[in-house]
Amino acid sequence: MESKKIGWIGLGNMGVPMVRNLMRSGFDVTVYNRTAAKAEALKEEGAKLAASPAALWEAADVVITMVADDMALKSIHDAGFRDGARSGKMVIDMSTVSPATTRELAAKLAAKGVDYLDAPVAGSVKPAELGQLVIMVGGQQACYEAALPIFGKLGKASFLMGGQGAGNAAKLAMNTLLAFNMQGLAEAVIFAREKGIVPEAMLAVIGQSAVANGVTKMKTANLVGGDYSASFALKHLAKDLRLAVGQGMHTPGGIAIHDSFQQALAAGLGEKDMAAIFPFLEGKKV
Repeated sequence: MESKKIGWIGLGNMGVPMVRNLMRSGFDVTVYNRTAAKAEALKEEGAKLAASPAALWEAADVVITMVADDMALKSIHDAGFRDGARSGKMVIDMSTVSPATTRELAAKLAAKGVDYLDAPVAGSVKPAELGQLVIMVGGQQACYEAALPIFGKLGKASFLMGGQGAGNAAKLAMNTLLAFNMQGLAEAVIFAREKGIVPEAMLAVIGQSAVANGVTKMKTANLVGGDYSASFALKHLAKDLRLAVGQGMHTPGGIAIHDSFQQALAAGLGEKDMAAIFPFLEGKKV
């Protein structure tokens, strides 16, 4: 990709460190965020600020979006983002949204000659800071190859999963497994505690066993210390499970996990870390 002019929309917990990695790598980055104050620190570090999605579109050759959900993504496109579309540009959406939304937006941009990739990521804030995300991509092979210099600065690996929407589908599958891991860990610790084994002891055993994984290691401190400040908010995982069900997930375990996280969300735990499923299952307040 010859051009280094990137426009970035969405400066949440993940977006900010990802923008910083692109700037450190020499990309010219213009940013837009609905809450302008979130962009000020990046401005001081060298990012340019756009007053609107349409203005950002004019300033960039590649526009990357990373927002909370389908509604937020569609609102960006409806706010003039699409009207100024010109042939030869590319949009990369790194949000976790429905494959149907991706195909809808991609088709509208394709009519104007604009390429579109869905490229959601696996990983939380720390991997984002370190440029160690895993990126799942949907779209055409040539577009994917053109975007590789960008993906290479944001992640440790990227994979072309298929056509448009395939990246989204892979991410929903990944987060279904994430939810299984989180709830399974919580249920194992709860069962052990009911049998007189303190969480610290049970988690130490799990951490040295064949069932240890990244989730068990990262969330041990949460379960032991009771700190549920959000690294990956429970509301986002509940949303992803809801999207997976909407896309046809029907297996018994998947439906049960979906229901569990929707109940935790309804109980007011949406802003807490996904590990808050642990006190929810115990019936405790957080």
